[in-house]
Amino acid sequence: MKILVVGAGAVGGYFGAYLAKAGRDVTFLVRPQRAQQLQRDGIRIVSPQGNLTIKPQTITSDQIHAPYDVIFLSVKSFALDQAIDDMAPAVGPDTMIYPALNGMRHIGILASRFDSHAVLGGVCMVSTELDPEGRIVQFNEMQTLTYGERDGQITPRIRQLDETFRGAGFESELSSNIMQAMWQKWVGISTLGLVNCLFNGALGEINAVPYGEETALQALNECASVAAASGYPPAKPFLENVHQRLITKGSKLTSSMYRDMQKGARIEADAILGDLLEHSQSHNLKTPLLQAACVRLRIYQNSISSS
Repeated sequence: MKILVVGAGAVGGYFGAYLAKAGRDVTFLVRPQRAQQLQRDGIRIVSPQGNLTIKPQTITSDQIHAPYDVIFLSVKSFALDQAIDDMAPAVGPDTMIYPALNGMRHIGILASRFDSHAVLGGVCMVSTELDPEGRIVQFNEMQTLTYGERDGQITPRIRQLDETFRGAGFESELSSNIMQAMWQKWVGISTLGLVNCLFNGALGEINAVPYGEETALQALNECASVAAASGYPPAKPFLENVHQRLITKGSKLTSSMYRDMQKGARIEADAILGDLLEHSQSHNLKTPLLQAACVRLRIYQNSISSS
């Protein structure tokens, strides 16, 4: 299958590099300046599982003249509109779009721009970021892609995608309930981002102070209640896992959104927490911590946009 990776950053660059190393037909859609950098330095991964450097095959949007079989879409939510315009020439009648974005809002945006049937559901679990040298640094060994048809069917095309992703150096899973998996990830990253960003600390710093642990667990309850009201109640084992992470003493765990804030960078506040708050309000739920975090993050967004 011909794979176009849109976004050669910390996530797309990571999984695309492993797919390329495994012999898959992978091309990275990048800007001209990024293409020059990648041709000079390659995609470099620094990982607990071993470092990797590849010389990637790249393309710019004006060079796309035929559709691809799979588009691996991995950009921040605030870059989605531009990415859609750039990748549009690569979308044909049989193209599958595999989005590895946070939250759920992107599904509707993609389905309205392209044929809804083209858009798969996807969950990406990896903890990576770009360092000042442009290398992709992986913080732990978690590296999983989950994918599926949004209606739960196991179709020939999703089996073909499964065969393409398997054995490429990371964990992969074909799901018959991908929407549930996406909502659960949304609850998890929203809870972590909420408490890190609202209270300005890692989990261990938060649960070490009086009422910190209780407040973090209340954040989980709020986020989970929104998913349940929307028809996707998180499974008990998932909630127990997040609960344990929140109360682990000395934990240095932080969300990528919090780390971006620490750098003064743009964040995905609206796609992760803002959209969840809109769902909460549509179901007339009381989610005061979620609301407070949205206020906090929007103040931050305004401050960096005006500076």
